[in-house]
Amino acid sequence: MDPTQLLKGVLDLAVLAVLRDEDGYGYDILRRLRAAGIEDVGDASVYGTLRRLFNSGLLTSYVVPSDEGPHRKYYAINAAGRAELQRSGKIWHSFASVMDDLLRERGTA
Repeated sequence: MDPTQLLKGVLDLAVLAVLRDEDGYGYDILRRLRAAGIEDVGDASVYGTLRRLFNSGLLTSYVVPSDEGPHRKYYAINAAGRAELQRSGKIWHSFASVMDDLLRERGTA
């Protein structure tokens, strides 16, 4: 099974989860996703997801000046994003439970 296909369906949820406790800029969010074990995620996918979540009203953004290069655009999860994270998290847990049940080896009678 190609993990990138699975990732397409849950990248929004993963990005919201990464931003739950700490704001981040694009590359930082990408690094945190990879550190969490989502290694197949591409730069363009994360940046596109951030734009989509922001345009959907689930994230806010602000710019932080940098002395060592271009300013960084940080993203923060807002109340609507937290509500979506909770809603989507419940759906994910339910789906994962069903898949676990389907994939669990059953003893033969």
